[in-house]
Amino acid sequence: MKPLPHRYDVHISGRPSGYGELSAEGMPALRTAPPADFDGPGDAWSPEHLLVAAVQSCFLITFRGIARASKVEFTAIDVEAFGTLARVNGTTRFTEIVLRPIVTVRDDSGREQLEQVLQKAKDRCLVSASLACATRLEETIFDVAVSPAAPLAADSVAANRPGLAASIGFGST
Repeated sequence: MKPLPHRYDVHISGRPSGYGELSAEGMPALRTAPPADFDGPGDAWSPEHLLVAAVQSCFLITFRGIARASKVEFTAIDVEAFGTLARVNGTTRFTEIVLRPIVTVRDDSGREQLEQVLQKAKDRCLVSASLACATRLEETIFDVAVSPAAPLAADSVAANRPGLAASIGFGST
């Protein structure tokens, strides 16, 4: 890591209405607009989506680093996230961001250590640590050794995340 402080330069350009275009040197442009909840088109990254995505991606990168340093093995991680926007004392703001990682492992022997790594990643994520709202972790550890057709795995995933269960082949067809 380079010595701190770090600086991140980002540019946005736009017109009186429509989309904005975010850019940063060496990166692809990103189209942005208000979300549908704020009467936007709903087909571009909104500031609200970008904030949740920033917490989500920071969590992923932090998890990888802590897992590597802790010698905790996993074969994959998928993280669902959602942020809740509400009016608090007359100000619209995020009140909570929830992270729901699914970690795929070869076996369940290191589950306790893996849970500790997940918690450390949530606590050490620099983006969520920079926000006024709480970040909550709802973790799921999926054991690769369990067949996706096994009732326990299917029931567990389907009960917690019906949409995800269907997308990865769990639940009823």
